[in-house]
Amino acid sequence: MRTFLLLWLTLYLAAPPASAECQCLWRGSFTDVQADTDLVVSGSVIASVGNSIDLAVSRVLRDPEPPETLRIWLQTADYCRPDVALFPIGTTWVMALEKITEDAPGGFNPSTPNISYGRPGDYILSSCGGYWLALSGDYVTGSLVNTPRWERDPPMTPVLLELVVDFVQGRLGRDALLEASKEDPALRQLQRDTRSFLRNENQ
Repeated sequence: MRTFLLLWLTLYLAAPPASAECQCLWRGSFTDVQADTDLVVSGSVIASVGNSIDLAVSRVLRDPEPPETLRIWLQTADYCRPDVALFPIGTTWVMALEKITEDAPGGFNPSTPNISYGRPGDYILSSCGGYWLALSGDYVTGSLVNTPRWERDPPMTPVLLELVVDFVQGRLGRDALLEASKEDPALRQLQRDTRSFLRNENQ
């Protein structure tokens, strides 16, 4: 009996607590982290099961063409990933993702297949930097460039998705994105109205 109790106590103390928290360093805003990931896409959340979401890809910003739908595994245990509740069905995002290439020891339990580290061929989304941006229409917001550590929704002017695409594909520098995120939206609208007026005048 004593041997059994000692064995149980050893296993209990060795096991990570169910409420273990992620501990990672902030790796930077989207402009800092996206280049080190396997895939950058935009798309909409079409399903959510356990700690995973399915993202219907609308556009590939970088790297080989992925499947039309990606399974993305999010937070559980002490994995440094955002909570699935942040990505409701129907919302749209730009995500910089890392591909799962091999099984993690103890990461998949057949008894709880919807709660796991994830399967090889699927993707994970890190919470240790600006790995995702909210997408609304043609504009993104979020931890895009030079945002404070752990700031997920900084005050900023929405930035055109096309500018983010140009940055990811190496056609635009981060300074241009920074300027776009600081631009006065009223001034931008005035500039658009002025250009529209001038075009009409010249017709």
